[in-house]
Amino acid sequence: MSGEATTSAGVCYRHPERQSWVLCQRCGRTICPECQTQAAVGVQCPECVREGRAVTRPTASRSRLARMFRPGGTTPVVTISIGAACVLLYVLQLVTGGAVTSALLMNPSAIASEPWRLLTSAFVHSPSSFLHIAFNMYALAIFGPLLESFLGRGRFLALYLLSALGGNVAGVLLYQAAVVSGGATIVLTNGFLQPSLSLGASGAIFGLMGALLGLRKALGVQITQLLVVLGLNVVIGFLVPNIAWEAHLGGLAVGFAIGTLFSRTRRPAQKRLRILGLITIAAVLVVICLTSVLMAPGAYS
Repeated sequence: MSGEATTSAGVCYRHPERQSWVLCQRCGRTICPECQTQAAVGVQCPECVREGRAVTRPTASRSRLARMFRPGGTTPVVTISIGAACVLLYVLQLVTGGAVTSALLMNPSAIASEPWRLLTSAFVHSPSSFLHIAFNMYALAIFGPLLESFLGRGRFLALYLLSALGGNVAGVLLYQAAVVSGGATIVLTNGFLQPSLSLGASGAIFGLMGALLGLRKALGVQITQLLVVLGLNVVIGFLVPNIAWEAHLGGLAVGFAIGTLFSRTRRPAQKRLRILGLITIAAVLVVICLTSVLMAPGAYS
């Protein structure tokens, strides 16, 4: 018992006129019936109760957050985080008058000095069309949780980012073809192979659909239904103007490759082979970009 508790023995520390022989279980001070709060063991004084609540509330919040992000948890935190990042950046695009859009969109000619565009463009959307981000976030909400729960957070994140990269690398190849041919590819196709600036999560979303195709047996997905959905989305990319169809095809190809890799390396003993496969895919995409820049350095800044 502390010295303070000893000197106040027999008298409530908050009400000196009240005699009591009941001590706070936590601090040992004398408390009258009015000041007693029942605890798990014994009673506590008002100050100890307040201190206990102040400690418990943040702990409880941290515990809920920890449960959400714990390894093996069922909450699709990667999907939610990607969606939240896209929405936040979309708001910033609107309030900055195009500054964020210009800094993050995919510009094939700028990848030498600003390589981050190869990934950041997958998190920004057209400020002039709310449907652009709405459709992409809707597709993310459909395919993201399914694949994240099946693959795990790390593999799902790798799939998403590499698919986004693959879609933009396809845009680099289209630009490189125009540079090398002196624009002949644009003229001969009546502008169909015209390279352009691009932005949006579509390449990554197509990567998720491609992964579903590669994982169809493991997931039990009906191939006919999946092919119909894929076919419709691919055709729309060709028919509707101002859509980067090359990003769709690039993301789809990379997603399918990664899905097939995951499908064939599912056993724990194949973890190293799975990681090596992901590194190889990433390296191929980077090499394509580096080769394009080295072949025509004057066309890239």
